[in-house]
Amino acid sequence: MTDALAPPRPRHAESTRAAILEAAKRQFGRLGYDNATLRDIAALAGSDVALVRRYFGGKEGLFVEALKASISADRLRTWSRETFAQDVAAMMAEGPRDEAHTHGFQFLLRAATSPTTAPLLNVAIQERFLEPIRDWLGGADSKARARVLAASFIGLLVERLIRGEALAGREREVFMQRVAEVIEASVAEGGTGA
Repeated sequence: MTDALAPPRPRHAESTRAAILEAAKRQFGRLGYDNATLRDIAALAGSDVALVRRYFGGKEGLFVEALKASISADRLRTWSRETFAQDVAAMMAEGPRDEAHTHGFQFLLRAATSPTTAPLLNVAIQERFLEPIRDWLGGADSKARARVLAASFIGLLVERLIRGEALAGREREVFMQRVAEVIEASVAEGGTGA
């Protein structure tokens, strides 16, 4: 393990649980489900395995909670439909976000590629990502439109992560225009952009 161990934490249930969740996201993202151990996660959190089991029931329970903590569509509630497509296009034209977001996304990618964890990820994605998107979209075919929007968004996140830097000049302009068109087509009812 290359991460420095955290010093033992004073007992405080909420902060201990949060530290265990953060350590789990890091370890599962770095090593995957099969190679991450509760002992290493507990040590990274400055805790012990008994507390991990107490708060999460075991490795699978911890993994599911870490997934749920990594997936959120909360921002949609406040996002303006009028600017959504342009906002997403601008965000995707930038370079990758901070290290915490990058690690979180890598955690989700690892989960998607493991036969052990892909079914758990599917449930979490349905509940925490697709259902809120579907509800936000509303209208005809919202389930299919949510799936297309989510697939586009995830694909754009992967592209941004791989690219590693912000786009500039004409490439940025064209990229943003095309991304906005794709996003708008997914948001609009009837399958056509505004």
